[in-house]
Amino acid sequence: MERLERELRAKRDAGRKLLVPYITGGYPGWQAAIRAAAANGADAVEIGIPFSDPVMDGPVIQQASQLALEQGITPASVLDEVPRLDVEIPLAVMTYYNLVHHAGPARFAADLQRAGISAAILPDLPLEESGPWCSAADAEGIETVMLVAPTSPDDRLPRLVERSAGFVYSVGLLGVTGERASLAETATALAARIKAITDKPVLVGVGVSNAEQAYEATRVADGVIQGASVVRRLMDGGADAVGDYVAEVRAAIDAG
Repeated sequence: MERLERELRAKRDAGRKLLVPYITGGYPGWQAAIRAAAANGADAVEIGIPFSDPVMDGPVIQQASQLALEQGITPASVLDEVPRLDVEIPLAVMTYYNLVHHAGPARFAADLQRAGISAAILPDLPLEESGPWCSAADAEGIETVMLVAPTSPDDRLPRLVERSAGFVYSVGLLGVTGERASLAETATALAARIKAITDKPVLVGVGVSNAEQAYEATRVADGVIQGASVVRRLMDGGADAVGDYVAEVRAAIDAG
């Protein structure tokens, strides 16, 4: 068991609900936003490595990624900054398999390891095609977080869960990331299905849009991942706004 899963398990087993904000790497102020998130109660941070065709991301994260790309951000330039972040929590990256394929799985995994990244989330990499990446990642101690969709049949769930490391990413709804007025019923239903078959931490992401929805999701799941609502605050108010929001969500999910 590597660092991310080890730390998330320990916090969960101590009674803490888990909070993992997503920050777009390369967007102006992203480093300060990660530090602010860590200082205000984040248990890990998911760093998005911008890609030109982000199939899972909605308008807010697409806009942030596009601006970063227009400023010349590359995977290497994001990873080069990671050792200077100086935070005490684990860091994961979220990106798309085209970037892994372009570098080669072994090189990409080694680059993550050198930067101090604990885990990788690759939403467009199917379980059935994940062998080369997972082998390279395992060799470097990089945890591969697998995504489980609401449409995943019961006979596929155990295989996804078994391969997942760090935590199991329970996708809250079908569709792209973005803020929504209410938490989808599928979010808690899927988290309950996953928790019934694993002791690994189960976090709900996609469609968890505010502190109230985070509280609702964590009554079933072990924690939440929040992307669009965090990135919007970074775009509108900078790192301080991210820190304030993370503190608000932390207080809400701790209230139970």
